[in-house]
Amino acid sequence: MRAQLLAVNPDQQTWNEIEDLDSWISNEPEWQQDHLAAWIFCVFAWLALALAAVGLYSVLSYTVAQRTKEFGIRIALGAQSGHVLRIVFVSTLGSVATGILAGLALTLATSTILAKWAAGNSRDPIILLAETLLLSLVSAMACAIPARHACEVDPMTALRCE
Repeated sequence: MRAQLLAVNPDQQTWNEIEDLDSWISNEPEWQQDHLAAWIFCVFAWLALALAAVGLYSVLSYTVAQRTKEFGIRIALGAQSGHVLRIVFVSTLGSVATGILAGLALTLATSTILAKWAAGNSRDPIILLAETLLLSLVSAMACAIPARHACEVDPMTALRCE
């Protein structure tokens, strides 16, 4: 009977164990390949975010180190730490905003290619807003440490460097 049933419909279950649809679909090789591709994309996305944060931090640390004398003079002349923080954050804002806008433009341009691997709409405004907020938050965190170092510059040490 089992052989006859399988001859008519090979997908028909002929044993006593009954699987629900979700577990049956999750055991299919096509779904598992899509699931693996999604995990790989997720890992690469987090790696790219970490590399971007480390890169921004290192470039900004170098820039703050180059401008140590300027920050020392500003602090010696009475600049508050909030003013120095604002200088560092505003100098970074242009490059971060340019990078985010370029990323959004590339995402919208390549949405048809991305649709092959990602279920859902890559043009979803909520997803794009969440990406923008996440990148802005990570950029602000990467900028905060060098900006804090710029606020703590000792004017006398900065002026003696030359």
